[in-house]
Amino acid sequence: MSSGSYEVIVLGVGAMGTAACWHLARRGVRVLGLEQQGIPNALGSSHGYSRAIRLAYFEHPDYVPLLKRAWALWRELEEVSGQTLLYPTGCLYLGPPDSALIQGSRNAAQLHGLPHESLDRQAIADRFGQFCVPDDYLGLFETRGGTLRPELSVAAMAGEALSHGAVLHGNAAVSRWEADANRVTVFTTAGETYHADRLVLSGGAWSSQVVTGIGVPLTVTRQVMGWAWPLKPDRFRLESGFPSWAIEHGAGEFHYGFPMLADNPGFKIARHAPLGEVTTPETVRRTPAPGDEATFRPALQQFFPDADGPTLAIRICLYTNSPDGHFILDRHPSHANVAVACGFSGHGFKFAPVIGEALADLATTGESALPIGFLGLSRFATAGEVPGAAPI
Repeated sequence: MSSGSYEVIVLGVGAMGTAACWHLARRGVRVLGLEQQGIPNALGSSHGYSRAIRLAYFEHPDYVPLLKRAWALWRELEEVSGQTLLYPTGCLYLGPPDSALIQGSRNAAQLHGLPHESLDRQAIADRFGQFCVPDDYLGLFETRGGTLRPELSVAAMAGEALSHGAVLHGNAAVSRWEADANRVTVFTTAGETYHADRLVLSGGAWSSQVVTGIGVPLTVTRQVMGWAWPLKPDRFRLESGFPSWAIEHGAGEFHYGFPMLADNPGFKIARHAPLGEVTTPETVRRTPAPGDEATFRPALQQFFPDADGPTLAIRICLYTNSPDGHFILDRHPSHANVAVACGFSGHGFKFAPVIGEALADLATTGESALPIGFLGLSRFATAGEVPGAAPI
């Protein structure tokens, strides 16, 4: 059954897909977004009440121009949608002096002229007394950082896309797609067929099934997010000035978290573990399992003794990891009319509006003026990694 023709079809309407639909629709492009789950949903990566936005990016300084643009677009989305999506809480990074988090964040901040403050152990205690860290740890506080609301943000981008004429279909699973030089064809499991001039593939954790033919393996890992009720909750609320934060400790071990927001189930803390439990979206254990609390409880006890209260919630999200831990954003190597966004490796949500803008560029002109070249597929055919990247 033929169900219509569009200029662009977007497969996967999570954070990146809704952003692409928003940008395409407001440019007047006839766009269809197809999502196998609801829009938004809690089965992929874009949920959990809070996500960080940080500009002093330790992973690679070339991300910073994209983050500056993303920040501006988040603020624009707030204005047009009338919703509060970004809380400018600042971001505090803590770790040993030689840690990738401290060194990489400082390097990115200095290279791009980002406002930041270096803190020794005493300054950390004086300024952020909620944190309990070893005497040799250093801190870097980035004033231009904050906390994003993922579910509200995806809904806001979807709403803006719809208001500009996009067609979005939730619960519309795709069985396959085809492309030739002139058009793309998408087939759904319900027997519908859609045609378009261009295609955007933004399948998130399902990218291994959707983004075929790029020659780069993607690994999905199960990630645990925890919420505890602090012993002294007022110390950790947004209103107290508590920041978004990340701590590197041990052998490259990371934990991160956020201030308590009004509708959150307590104090959020999670381990950033790209090399965690390998799974698939179909087989992942989505309910709490034995050992899940142990991924965050020791860090809670060590670094936040005043927050070491009972666990209120444990939830699961998915990382889709590229081989080098950096995004894949490019045209498909075999189909010039297909754009690809995948492999966000657990640190992509904050970029969603600028990734959507780049995808809209690729889908309409085949190129983008945004500085995305370092995220292209060609790196896997040459050096195999993003040059100058910090370990992730």
